[in-house]
Amino acid sequence: MAPRRAAALRGGDQSLRDHLIATAERLIAERGAGRLTVRDIAREAGVADGVLYNHFADKEELLAYALQAHLRSAERLAGAPPGQAGAATVEANLRAYLTWALALHAAVLPAFAGLLHQRAVLDRLAELPQPEAVDWPVRVAVADYLRAEQRLGRVAPHARVDAVAALVVGVCHDLVLQHLLHPGGTPPGLPAAAIDDLVVTLLHGVAPAAD
Repeated sequence: MAPRRAAALRGGDQSLRDHLIATAERLIAERGAGRLTVRDIAREAGVADGVLYNHFADKEELLAYALQAHLRSAERLAGAPPGQAGAATVEANLRAYLTWALALHAAVLPAFAGLLHQRAVLDRLAELPQPEAVDWPVRVAVADYLRAEQRLGRVAPHARVDAVAALVVGVCHDLVLQHLLHPGGTPPGLPAAAIDDLVVTLLHGVAPAAD
């Protein structure tokens, strides 16, 4: 086992445990997590199959840590939430939040494809010290931004900001899931006109204008 470990880590200072997580994260980004096997991960990592069990209780624990790492990588790639309360306009900031949220979902949701029937992996992910869900940073960021605008008087005090955040997440789910169900189509995205329509709806709703 020692020679294979040395080969897998040659030229770096990464621990074998971190190497296994990074390998699984890379495979998840390429293939999704649903069909990954211990053998897939071990071969890609350059170690014997049994080495994984020296560092993780089972495959599900390793995949949970790899999914968490994938989420962190996607967040770094997407960058910080856009728009600062009081800067630009609420309309422009909502447009930026929609674009940012969609990019984050498009990077993460495919990794979870095939896991709906593998609750053990998702349960392990929820048990990690910092439970992860792709929706969480988006919901919190959008709701926090709108609350800050409420304090500045640029958003109505009665506005249901948590509902607005949920609608943003729902749009992202719809677009990304459509792409996953029809992979031959165009990548998930929103033309500028569609973003404009969504922002207007979020800002003004569907009720008729007051007389």
